[in-house]
Amino acid sequence: QVQLVESGGGLVQPGGSLRLSCAASGSIFAIDHMAWYRQAPGKERELVADITSGGSTNYADSVKGRFTISRDNAKNTVDLQMNSLKPEDTAVYYCNADIYISDYTPRMNYWGKGTLVTVSS
Repeated sequence: QVQLVESGGGLVQPGGSLRLSCAASGSIFAIDHMAWYRQAPGKERELVADITSGGSTNYADSVKGRFTISRDNAKNTVDLQMNSLKPEDTAVYYCNADIYISDYTPRMNYWGKGTLVTVSS
């Protein structure tokens, strides 16, 4: 079974930094897109950043210049470096990935269970 597990969440003060990590494990042949989403209390889940297998990145306007997404294809991991954090960044952050379990089956989408990030003084 393919599994995505996030880590690195916690409490941080405004202006501080935090680095989230997501590790994919299980029956994996290859991973295409990987992404980070977040859902704040009372709000809809939104895309924060995504990255292709080749390393091309995309960011939500609200985090551009502050967050950086990166991946290690050999380790099947994706990270989210969060700097200059604001209270409005408080949310549960979810890892998402499109994964091939063989060289002939269609890719499937997977979600992690999420990790809580709280930005407060």
